[in-house]
Amino acid sequence: MRGVSFVLGVVAAGLIALGVVVVCEMVFVRYALGHNTIWQTDFVTYSLVAATFIGSPYVLMTRGHVNVDVLPHYAGERQRYRLAVFAAFVTLAFAVVMAVLTFLFWKEAWDNRWVSDTMWRARLWIPYASMPIGLTVLALQSLVDLLALLSGREPPFGMSRVN
Repeated sequence: MRGVSFVLGVVAAGLIALGVVVVCEMVFVRYALGHNTIWQTDFVTYSLVAATFIGSPYVLMTRGHVNVDVLPHYAGERQRYRLAVFAAFVTLAFAVVMAVLTFLFWKEAWDNRWVSDTMWRARLWIPYASMPIGLTVLALQSLVDLLALLSGREPPFGMSRVN
């Protein structure tokens, strides 16, 4: 699972880099050549949103998210463990619910052949697919993290036993 999360992190970084290149191309085409841009704004928006969802399992795996650890830091070992288990269950439940809901949203876009309202008319099931994919892998990564916590292979909140 960690390998899949790592690969999705690389894909997310690639989407961000591609978005930067497309923004540069859009500026050049618009201001240097004086042409209209049609697809670039949509592409960059969809790429950055997709990078957010696709990259979320990697962020969870590396503990790269914003984390306020005042309570776990000052809690005893048992309280820290209980708090970590509770947080892991909440994270897993959130990811599963969101994965199901975004899959249903993606399916609606697929079934109804939704396209963007711009001139590009992008088929929306393509960028929307990043939501259920990213959140499903996020749920699996959070399950792995929970199992590592319950089995004792990973300390609560990544903190050592010493307070």
